Amino acid sequence: MVFRGTIADASDFDPTADAEALYNAMKGIGSDKEAILDLVTSRSNAQRQEIIAAYKSNFGQDLIDDLKYELTGKFERLIVSLMRTPAYHDAKEIHDAIKGAGTNERCLIEVLASRNNKQIHDMVAAYKDAYGRDLEEDVIADTSGHFKKMLVVLLQGTRDESGVVDADLVQQDAQDLYAAGEEQWGTDEAKFIMILGNRSVTHLRMVFDEYEKIAEMSIEDSIKNELSGDFERLMLAVVQCIRSVPMFFAKRLYKSMKGLGTADNTLIRIMISRSEIDMLDIRECFRLRYEKSLYNMIKDDTSGDYKRTLLNLCGGDDDLAGEFFPEAAQIAYKMWELSAMTRVQLRPTVRPAPNFDPAADAQALRKAMKGFGTDEDAIIDIVARRSNAQRQEIRQAFKSLLGRDLMKDLKSELSKNLERLIIGLMLTPAEFDAKMMRKAMEGAGTDEHALIEILVTRSNQEIHAMNAAYQDAYKKSLEDAVQSDTSGHFCRILVSLVQGAREDGPADVERANADAQELADACNADSDDMVMKFMSILCTRSFPHLRKVFQEFVKCSNKDIEQIIKKEMSGDVKNAFYAIVRSVKNQPSYFADRLYKAMKGLGTDDRALIRIMVSRSEIDLFNIRKEFKETHDASLHEFIQVETMIGDTSGDYRKTLLILCGGED
Repeated sequence: MVFRGTIADASDFDPTADAEALYNAMKGIGSDKEAILDLVTSRSNAQRQEIIAAYKSNFGQDLIDDLKYELTGKFERLIVSLMRTPAYHDAKEIHDAIKGAGTNERCLIEVLASRNNKQIHDMVAAYKDAYGRDLEEDVIADTSGHFKKMLVVLLQGTRDESGVVDADLVQQDAQDLYAAGEEQWGTDEAKFIMILGNRSVTHLRMVFDEYEKIAEMSIEDSIKNELSGDFERLMLAVVQCIRSVPMFFAKRLYKSMKGLGTADNTLIRIMISRSEIDMLDIRECFRLRYEKSLYNMIKDDTSGDYKRTLLNLCGGDDDLAGEFFPEAAQIAYKMWELSAMTRVQLRPTVRPAPNFDPAADAQALRKAMKGFGTDEDAIIDIVARRSNAQRQEIRQAFKSLLGRDLMKDLKSELSKNLERLIIGLMLTPAEFDAKMMRKAMEGAGTDEHALIEILVTRSNQEIHAMNAAYQDAYKKSLEDAVQSDTSGHFCRILVSLVQGAREDGPADVERANADAQELADACNADSDDMVMKFMSILCTRSFPHLRKVFQEFVKCSNKDIEQIIKKEMSGDVKNAFYAIVRSVKNQPSYFADRLYKAMKGLGTDDRALIRIMVSRSEIDLFNIRKEFKETHDASLHEFIQVETMIGDTSGDYRKTLLILCGGED
């Protein structure tokens, strides 16, 4: 196996001299922490074991005990963990995850999904030696259901590692997984456990490709649809590790540091366990997936000697848009291939109400608004639980039966965010989009993010309907409005998108290769020419075609299109092209990210929150929810509940958003 770690054997290694250096660093009052961290992080784990033995021989003391005594906090945890062998480190992590009252399921999942057979066997033996207990028995006692069964399968360490692939068995397994899940009512979990827990990595990668052809969706999407809870998380982790262990760890590292607070145990565990295996690939995957290098994220998120030690393990900073390592280029290429193959089944959270009676709903709404005070609950329950087409029938019935304008009545009875949300739901999608475009451009400032989000994610048909609704409502063309409110290349990009003239249809392979080469060549042109070339391709080609273009771009340039956009472009132009690439790759994931940004930090961007919740509720909000949970380790439901409390004293706004959200994940 090619060495892809950042920590290797030190040359001219002398365990006795190192033992003495550590002894001197801890002698007297205070300790020389820098000397300790520099020495420990510049030796391999095998060399550290020799230092421990030399320390005991020369000074009659236990080095780990002395380090525990001299150091404190996270820095102590990190240094002491580095001194343990990989097997004993894993054993301790698992022991800590299952001892006491609660169980740290995420730690169990991470360790057992990512280790090879030998690592599992060594860990089981180390656990027995360190704690005098059987690891399998402890896991069984602490977990339950299908989650427990899969953990037990992984603990056997019997995955096929022969590398031999039987094409017939690949077909059979893909068919069996499809039959066990998507094809039937209910799920045959045992089949998932047997296949994903035992087959070889090479075999399963081929099974996943075959599965995608049969099911027209990725195995990950099927798992999200069919399974739930810790069992779902475990099976997704196994699939991610089969696809790419470095990418799995890159995601885990990102989640450990983003948001408020750092999950230090996760950060320490991964940085130690991968430093001599594949840290270079993890760094590259991190750079590929996120907007900064792993090195910079650690630097921004940690401090002191703890930070210095982690940065030594990381081993260096990566230029944001430099050349890919060969492994990372393959992963990037595969990611686009997966995106191209996946046929995501879009799932709404709001559907037409059964036994719908527009006249009864119209009367009930009138009753809720008549007299002194307003019955907000009654309004919310009707409006949020009907489809948009049904709401239009209610609007008509309200006028026909009562001679009143429902929109005017709602505006006079409701206020603030609740009013904006309810009115947004009552408008047709085209009227709502037109209004949102108008709001993004009116007044002093322009909400460029809103303009980008709407124009990038709407179909040609939706853009044409929005243009007509804008003209009707504001007696001015949307194109003219955009031109008078924006300028330069950004204006040109928006005007191109406003035409609603994006090509339809599948990828043209020959043309995709030519487009990819043109984009790669444009990266060497001056910035104006580069923007115009990117615009001529990104704003006009169909999404399936662009997936193929972006995939071939990796091959042409050994770079990822997202990284090029981030490095070579700036401002609104960068944001517009980046939004197109993200939408092409995975539109529900793009919206999940927009929702997260709307709610995180100080204050909530309620306009963005309302816009997305209203416009996606009958299209793909269920998919967005799943992506939100996957990326942010918290459900959208949970986030809305917490983030909309401020300023929503009655809770009606929050209640409506949660009905649209459609449930907890």
